[in-house]
Amino acid sequence: MKIRVNGLDADMQPETEKTVGEVLAAMESWLTGSGHRLSGLCIDGETANLETIEESFNREIDTIHTLDISTSSLTELIAESLFNIIEDVKTYEAASFEQRIPFAANWKESPTARLLAEQSPDLYDWAMNTFSGEGSGTQILHSLAEERLRELQNPINEMETAKPLVAEVCTRLEELPLDMQTGKDARAAETVNFFSGIAEKVFRIYSILKIEGFPVGDIKVENMAIKAYIDEFNAVLQELLTAYEQRDTVLVGDLAEYEMAPRLRNLHATLLDAIVQKRSLQ
Repeated sequence: MKIRVNGLDADMQPETEKTVGEVLAAMESWLTGSGHRLSGLCIDGETANLETIEESFNREIDTIHTLDISTSSLTELIAESLFNIIEDVKTYEAASFEQRIPFAANWKESPTARLLAEQSPDLYDWAMNTFSGEGSGTQILHSLAEERLRELQNPINEMETAKPLVAEVCTRLEELPLDMQTGKDARAAETVNFFSGIAEKVFRIYSILKIEGFPVGDIKVENMAIKAYIDEFNAVLQELLTAYEQRDTVLVGDLAEYEMAPRLRNLHATLLDAIVQKRSLQ
């Protein structure tokens, strides 16, 4: 059996694999490591679709002459899923009450839902709640999908436009203990959510830049390797969230003012500096 990947002959032959599904499973670790995912399958000129995919996976390789495998980068597939969510929102908004009842169950089985459940579980949860009629409305889901799409399409611009948001949330973090002490619970909760959202945005853009080959994986933040810095950032963030839930005002204040605010400022500023330096060399 001849195997081609994206139209090119693959330097590989099945060893113990007996079916197409087993061949693809053997390739899974390689695909994942290369930042790609399976996006299409063609057996002897016949393209597999949702109705025939299970049958295709069960085909014995001894009965096949040519196996054509198509792959796409993970960022491409996520971008396609985000486009699909925006279209799904429009379809849901135009649907009748009766048509909306099975919408969430049907959407859950789609390729878009499966990919987002793996790569963007928070967005997947938003979509499931929205399509189940339990969320805050379709507009928020639509806005979230558009924001994530902008991050994928122009991560550098999104990192730059996040600068005033980072400055604002860091200022609010420094005010968080006073808000808690003076009974401004709504503002305190809003600050914690705001901070979590901005930190996650910076992390997402960092990951996108890294996947696209931008040299951010080798930079240091406060003389610490960026991966170690982010791991430590996440650990302190979890400590902050636990202290906030336990209403430990003193610990929340210390962590927010002396740990999280400066860490977020430094991480964002370091990434921006790396972007500016890279641009100056181009």
